[in-house]
Amino acid sequence: MDARVEEHAEVLVDWSARIEDGDDVVLSVGPDAHELAVAVAEKVGERGANLVTTYSSDEVSRAYKLAHDGDFDEAPAHELALVENADVYLSVGGGRNTSEGSDVPADVREAYGKSREQLREARMDIDWVSTVHPTRSLAQQANMSFEEYRDFAYDAVLRDWETLADQMANMKDVLDDGSEVRLVKEDTDLTMSIEGRTAVNSAASVAYDSHNLPSGEVFTAPEATEGEVLFDVPMTLRGERVQDVHLTFEDGEVVDYSAAQNESVVGEILETDAGARRLGELGIGMNRGIDQFTDSILFDEKMGDTVHLALGRAYGSNFPEGSEDEANDSAVHVDMITDMSEDSFMEVDGEVVQRNGTFRWEDGFSE
Repeated sequence: MDARVEEHAEVLVDWSARIEDGDDVVLSVGPDAHELAVAVAEKVGERGANLVTTYSSDEVSRAYKLAHDGDFDEAPAHELALVENADVYLSVGGGRNTSEGSDVPADVREAYGKSREQLREARMDIDWVSTVHPTRSLAQQANMSFEEYRDFAYDAVLRDWETLADQMANMKDVLDDGSEVRLVKEDTDLTMSIEGRTAVNSAASVAYDSHNLPSGEVFTAPEATEGEVLFDVPMTLRGERVQDVHLTFEDGEVVDYSAAQNESVVGEILETDAGARRLGELGIGMNRGIDQFTDSILFDEKMGDTVHLALGRAYGSNFPEGSEDEANDSAVHVDMITDMSEDSFMEVDGEVVQRNGTFRWEDGFSE
């Protein structure tokens, strides 16, 4: 076994999930994530926690959805009980086909997603972390050799997370003190209110209210969005390749959209429900260990020089306790990325905090 698999498991169990003696842990395992799952199980056992393992396969899920009549039960009691009685939920992804499920009809996907809203809420109420094991399918999607992709993935995962958390705290402070964010680049001039929101320093640990490994972003929940934005980083949405998505916002909602490829997928997402036309997240990538796009949102949205915006559901962690504002509600949370590395800037309350991908506290920043 590659020694980095053991390191990955240790970071996941100790830094990310903070698993302790007596914790009840659910471990969801993808088809090709066996090695990492074995290493994680060993670490969980060493910490004296209790483990239940489940199998998570897009191929199995596709077969189920296509065979079902589409009238899915909401939050099946047996699955809900498993989540509600757990202390920690770990998801170790690693599938065999990144486009599996692309032929599931949109209405079936939407019905299935809505039926699982209560399950998602239950999982959010406990400590949960998602990660992926480097697989050949992910390497192929990234247009890399398997060896090259493993090096890339571990560079992103095996970081000095404490140091990175300290660096990202600068961005959190700016957003917490700010009222309005503006993004400007070619085909993009977008403003968003962040008044009264709390930014999350997503440093790959539940201690930071962060639930992805790798992570390396600071995110908040915007509202009152106005203007236009171009998402020029290609991505796979619902199993389909989507490129150059352009959205226009008025009064906080998408009023027009286009895409150079698979525009219909964007339309399907926007038609999910009323909340799908509003933004649920503004995320700022700050993980310099991620240095190229791989068509995986888990990695790409964390890359330094990028900003991502999510249509749909907002996270409650961005709303201070006692806040009268309600988080945007939707059955979807779909991230899309814009490259801020050239001819661009981001302002908070009229002050430039990032220009051409460089933050004002980093070497090379230019006013």
